[in-house]
Amino acid sequence: MNPADLPRDAVATTAEGLLDAVRAVARGPLAEVAEAIDRQGHYPREVLQQLGALGAMSAHLDAPAGRGDYGLALRAMAEVSRVCGATGFMVWCHAVCGLYMQASGNPALGGDALMAHATGRTLGGTAMSNPMKSYAQIESLLLKAVPVDGGYRVSGSLPWVSNLGPDHACGALAGVVDERGEVVREVMFLLRCDAPGVELRDCPSFAGMEGTGTWALRLKDHFIGADEIMADPAKPFIARIRSAFVMLQCGMALGVTQGAIDTMWAVEDQLGHVNQFLDERPAELQAELDALEARVMKLAQTPFDPSPAFFIEVLDARAHGAELSLRAAQSALLHQGARGYLMSSEVQRRVRESHFVAIVTPAIKHLRKEIARLSAEVLPA
Repeated sequence: MNPADLPRDAVATTAEGLLDAVRAVARGPLAEVAEAIDRQGHYPREVLQQLGALGAMSAHLDAPAGRGDYGLALRAMAEVSRVCGATGFMVWCHAVCGLYMQASGNPALGGDALMAHATGRTLGGTAMSNPMKSYAQIESLLLKAVPVDGGYRVSGSLPWVSNLGPDHACGALAGVVDERGEVVREVMFLLRCDAPGVELRDCPSFAGMEGTGTWALRLKDHFIGADEIMADPAKPFIARIRSAFVMLQCGMALGVTQGAIDTMWAVEDQLGHVNQFLDERPAELQAELDALEARVMKLAQTPFDPSPAFFIEVLDARAHGAELSLRAAQSALLHQGARGYLMSSEVQRRVRESHFVAIVTPAIKHLRKEIARLSAEVLPA
């Protein structure tokens, strides 16, 4: 019997038990559909719900929803990403939505609602790419909220939001405007995709990772009330969770990099005699990855450290993970040679996945911009 089919408490009583069960799902049912996820737009709902039932997408949450263990959450995400980076990304989307719900302190978003999310009975994502870029002064806020009796009316469009579907939800943020139409603060809320005034629209085709449930969101006079609000004003809330938000993405980078190294070792017996002349070899990349993982695991012990210096460390680790995944995927292609250039090759998927790790918000350029800004503020002139 697949461990993922067993009751949650039968397979996940320990951290290693959880990771064993996650590996079984990743190397079994997920591996079977990884290619379809990447190129055919297959959304792996069943796999995500299996992972949710195991507790793989909620290990970071405080009890009773999770284990309060960010290191375990990162390791579980890495095991998924090692097989399929797209699904690892969706695990992150779901995990940070749970983070928003629990950290909000809103009773309507806790209790049964949070438990349903934590166990994968409901699925969700995050619409925070545009707000994160807005805070970094890269682009302006695209959602605007007008105060009305009992809440707000929100309108605007987001070009792409992932891990969504008609019955999903996501954490979102809008600029609250005054009578002159100027943004005076921000409000963060849970956006339900099946709510009135919410429309999902198809996105252009991507180079890969087509099955990530990525849609364009259009809101028109969508009402949000007290039951949906996560933070008002939102800026102090974002400052509190930002390190945890970014840190969790490191699980994707660790897993995609490990998957690339795996494909390098897979051809070592046949091609090692010539691959030895390549610059970056699997043992060297593995040592660098292991050191990065140790660094991330240390950061995971204090995910809500509010200091700017800690956030800089998190941003730097995230950037290192993105850069390492790019190098490992390219090296894997060179190690595999012509067989790695086939469209059906796992290495080709790894290359596209590494590109995504490097450009998903916060992208490498965004990370470097924030590191430079914060360093100028923290370090003496």
